[in-house]
Amino acid sequence: MKAIIEYNLQDDQFEFDNAVKSMKMFFALTEIKDELRSIWKYEELKENQFEMVERIREKFFEILQENEINLD
Repeated sequence: MKAIIEYNLQDDQFEFDNAVKSMKMFFALTEIKDELRSIWKYEELKENQFEMVERIREKFFEILQENEINLD
C-alpha cells in the first residue's frame, strides 16, 4: 500500500514543513512525556511542587487526547 501526498510549496509550505518534521515532533513529545514522568516519579518534590507537576502532566495528556495523539 502506498500513500502519496502532494503539496504546492508556494501555498502549502507550512503544511509540508509539518509533515516533514512529524517524526521529530513525535520524538519531542515523547521526550517531554518521559521527562515529566521522571520528575513526577523520582524527584524529591515539596507537596506544592508535586501537585504542579501532576497538573502539568494531566494537562499534557489531556491536550494529546483532544488531538488524537497516542505516544504509546
